[in-house]
Amino acid sequence: MQYTKLGRSNLTVSKICLGTMHFGTLASDDESYRIMDKAQEMGINFFDTANVYGRDVYCGRTEELIGNWFQKSAGRRDQTVLATKVYGNMVPAPQPPNEEAGLSAYKVRKHAADSLKRLQTDHIDLYQVHHIDSRISLEEFWTTFDRLINNGDVLYMGTSNYSGWGLAKYQMYALQHGMVGFVSEQSQYNLLSRYPELEVFPAAKDFGISIIPYMPLGGGILTGRKKADAGPRTSQVEKEYDLNMDTNQQLADFSALCQEIGEKEAVVAIAWVLANPAVASAIVGPRTVGHLDGLDRAAELQLDPVHIARLNDIFNINTGRQLKPNVPAPQAFAW
Repeated sequence: MQYTKLGRSNLTVSKICLGTMHFGTLASDDESYRIMDKAQEMGINFFDTANVYGRDVYCGRTEELIGNWFQKSAGRRDQTVLATKVYGNMVPAPQPPNEEAGLSAYKVRKHAADSLKRLQTDHIDLYQVHHIDSRISLEEFWTTFDRLINNGDVLYMGTSNYSGWGLAKYQMYALQHGMVGFVSEQSQYNLLSRYPELEVFPAAKDFGISIIPYMPLGGGILTGRKKADAGPRTSQVEKEYDLNMDTNQQLADFSALCQEIGEKEAVVAIAWVLANPAVASAIVGPRTVGHLDGLDRAAELQLDPVHIARLNDIFNINTGRQLKPNVPAPQAFAW
């Protein structure tokens, strides 16, 4: 397994991050434990979850499973960089006041304490805001999370699904007030979804924030498997990416290039994501132990620049206008 630093922090994380969204729902309890066992054996030290995961059973189910796994063997928690998230509502509709989706000092304090109990730990290594909340003031936001850091409940802060301007706005405030600010941002990023390169990546890189992409395999579409064998997110992703004949040709060209490189599609797709200098670690959410196969190879594979260029050409970003050649984003699509 390969490792790197997370953002402007000195925290070391594996280049593959174990996503746990399926634990306790599509992956049984026992299979979830086996996946975590295998991941740790492979050297994956970075686990990502969220307080709402397990919603199909009940919110918090996944955090509970991870907490139970920590207690099964001494040392597991100390070997894990643990990331979870806050934002969503945790109770069925209709939500009582202060439990609706969003952020407030009142809500975050309670939800952080609840996550710590479910995870059976005394601290969260990376506490991530699951979505941006335009209603909360910068003062309330940073005062709330800085209090958690000062209390030792949280070590580092991260974001998920933020825009470039959102990262800049929040990070500027943190830095101006002597805080570390955010060290990571989770964005959906893969060969079929490259839009974060235009605004999010340049902002993150400039502010010392690492990207930890989720869905690097496009919901299973970039694995080279037939549709019938793909994961549960495939139909959702097909609608989102508007897959058509042109995309099918892209996937065919992709598979042909992978054969030429001599690597499996999933390995190449993740290696391409990790090749971006803004990216620190790719989040992969397995449903079975077998889905971990090849992830160590993806972390170590250094794609030839010629192959990266060909992949970029096959999955060219369609911005609706001509990009300036050889100019990095965001200037590439500015006047």
